Amino acid sequence: MEKESENRDKDWDYHLRSLSQNARDSTLANDPASDPSVLHTVKKLHEICKSEVSEDLIARVYPQMNKLFQRAVAASLSQTRTSNGLLLLAILQFFLDFRESVLHDADASLRTFFRSCLSREFADPVVAEATIDFLNQNRTKLLSTFQSLLPQFFPLLLKLIAWNGLKLEKSFLKIFPGVISPGSFLPLFPSLVDLPILVVALEKVERSSGSLIGSSIASIQKSTAPEMLLALMDEAYTGSTINDRGGDSGTEDGNNIDVADSIFLDLLKDENDGLVERQWTSPGTAAALQVATNTPQSDRLRQALQLTPRILDIYFRIALRDVNKSLTCALVPLLMTRNSTIFPDKVFAYEVRRRLLKFMLAAFQRSPEFIALLKKPIIDRLGEAYENPAKMELALQLCWAIGEHGGGGRSHKDAARELFESLELLLYENLSSSRLGLNQDSTLGSTNSTFRKSSQARLLCFVVTAIAKLATNHRELLPRAHVSLGKVARSRNADMRVWRRANDYLGLMKEPAICKSILGPPSGQERSPGTVNWSEGGSKMIAHIPFYILSEQEGPPFHDFSFSDILPSKESEPIS
Repeated sequence: MEKESENRDKDWDYHLRSLSQNARDSTLANDPASDPSVLHTVKKLHEICKSEVSEDLIARVYPQMNKLFQRAVAASLSQTRTSNGLLLLAILQFFLDFRESVLHDADASLRTFFRSCLSREFADPVVAEATIDFLNQNRTKLLSTFQSLLPQFFPLLLKLIAWNGLKLEKSFLKIFPGVISPGSFLPLFPSLVDLPILVVALEKVERSSGSLIGSSIASIQKSTAPEMLLALMDEAYTGSTINDRGGDSGTEDGNNIDVADSIFLDLLKDENDGLVERQWTSPGTAAALQVATNTPQSDRLRQALQLTPRILDIYFRIALRDVNKSLTCALVPLLMTRNSTIFPDKVFAYEVRRRLLKFMLAAFQRSPEFIALLKKPIIDRLGEAYENPAKMELALQLCWAIGEHGGGGRSHKDAARELFESLELLLYENLSSSRLGLNQDSTLGSTNSTFRKSSQARLLCFVVTAIAKLATNHRELLPRAHVSLGKVARSRNADMRVWRRANDYLGLMKEPAICKSILGPPSGQERSPGTVNWSEGGSKMIAHIPFYILSEQEGPPFHDFSFSDILPSKESEPIS
């Protein structure tokens, strides 16, 4: 036992002397990580301090660790060829474990690591993996003591995962919930959707400027990179804005760069300074995306296309579970906007849009009043139903939500009236003309006309249903609904499906109790006395049921029947 203690003391003395020498050795001052033994020494001293649990030992090691940390940071800023990431992470682990013993401000050290080292070494797969492992290992400490750290640096973490791909997916998804905070929740969404475009931006910089690992602003300036990308890297690496760049960050005429025309300006930022989606307003965006879609996809881009929908799943799950209503309500208009501005890969766009619409409907289900609060963007989206299939699908879902939730509820009569008027306008426009220009994006060739008519009929079916449900829940709208549906029923040009649905709803409205049972009130609201609870329909006998809700079962019923005869059973598949 004494011999083991003596050997441990020898190791302690040896490593402490080695650390002290490395911390003050002028030959290593500019590049402490160039000697591999330094990292081993740091880890060994950390292990000894942890096993001995000695305040004295920790106090003796800390000054040397702190000095070495500062030198490694300076070396990282000077853009040495040696990676300092692993050394800085090892020292950070010491700071986190013993911060209370030595009263160290670990928050400042962590921020310094993100700004000085990780922003330059995120493309190094070894440093990237070690960083994710470090964050996972200390997840509890970070989320309890440094809650604002990860949300502040989420753009940098997204660059890390975008560049390193699926091999870090599982580890990254473990820490991803810690990235979501009230401050990062809204700007995080467009950054996630644009993850493939971030890969395109990073690959563009790499092709123009060389490796992203340890690239300095000076070396990029000497390369063949376009002037705008120089400015983007300047902003990403130094945290400065393009308008405020100093004389050492670019040429004098560099200040004349048109910020509004920057394609990847916000995507390449490392810090959350309030992201604005200017890249989608840039005229160069379409050209860059056209090149990306017309050339073979890189392995990184393919991985980003697979990874993004899975990250969005976690994001939306957390949003429904933990995020307050005000932030959720503010997110819905962003979903509507981004529904038609997604990286142009068919499978990717389908997967992302499916998740956006599913979350939007779930948000309306949880908080129906959102429909009234967001009536302006909803009305705007209804007016865009003619432009392309993506916008039409969004309009269809909004029509369904308006009808299902009564325009926000019975207490929002003014909003319901305005939404009803928008539905009326959409109905009359489609009855009087064939404005639905969906053939622009269709690849159906000679069947364009059939496709257009089918899409228009589908839209009108949703609109007619929304009008009937909205009027059922707001009785003051019934006279206008009768007029609207009557015009459809009398129209000679209406599609048979639309005509039949309008007639069905007109017939239902003549039976108020049945109409309320079928078309309203909105989900989750208290039903009026005498209306049917459809969840109990299988056990109740009803004789007076209009023939038209029997669908294809034409003719009068020959006996009293239960609702189970017309409602799908649990075993049967839902009708699409």
